[in-house]
Amino acid sequence: MEDGRKNALVTGAAKRLGRAIALGLAECGWSIAVHHKASHKEAAETAAAIREKGVRAFVVVADLAKEEEVARLVGQAENALGPLHALVNNASIFEHDNIATMTRDSWDMHMAVNLRAPILLAQKFSEHLAANDRGVIVNLLDQRVYKPTPEFLSYGMTKAGLHWLTTTLAQGLSPRIRVNAVAPGPTLPSARQSKEQFERQSSSTPLGHGANPEDIAAAVRYLVEAGAVTGQTIAVDGGQHLSWRSADAVGLE
Repeated sequence: MEDGRKNALVTGAAKRLGRAIALGLAECGWSIAVHHKASHKEAAETAAAIREKGVRAFVVVADLAKEEEVARLVGQAENALGPLHALVNNASIFEHDNIATMTRDSWDMHMAVNLRAPILLAQKFSEHLAANDRGVIVNLLDQRVYKPTPEFLSYGMTKAGLHWLTTTLAQGLSPRIRVNAVAPGPTLPSARQSKEQFERQSSSTPLGHGANPEDIAAAVRYLVEAGAVTGQTIAVDGGQHLSWRSADAVGLE
């Protein structure tokens, strides 16, 4: 695709992994629609950092739990940037529950943001892509799709669904759109983790460490640019998905 037409929508791009992914794509010449829900200051800062790399950036706002706002998001991004050729489904809800504590509200929220929004965005992305163009979708999963645990039940189920969706969308949207995924492990501490818990979790992986945001961004960048790759998931997790004794498997970390 031509450099002048490298436009991507990255959901949840204001901070954390989404910011790193957006900046990584910008370094490769992609202009970015920086999506957020309520992180106005951080989104503006991310957009400014992207523009410093010599490409365009615009901020787009949507609550991914609201179907009508999701349905408008691709159009908003295209109104700002022009035709999109990449979609990165990064935004997600990550709240703890299990079979004893799960509620209808927790289930519905995880399903809406983590699974319904990505498939609706993929549908709109496909509809908007010109017939003679090629596009790519990258979904952010979790290494838990390879190593299920009974904790984070709603979250884990939605990521497992998105893993399945990555394969079936790669089939259904070919040859015009490639669909791949990245499955991170311990990368940044969650809101419920202390520094010590995060370090213990990271050091328990087979490699003795987790990833950093730039590692995740590099994997996304590879999948966006790798024209012969589709239907694949790359675990970027220090080998955590191979481990049987890591903190996430035996506790709530």
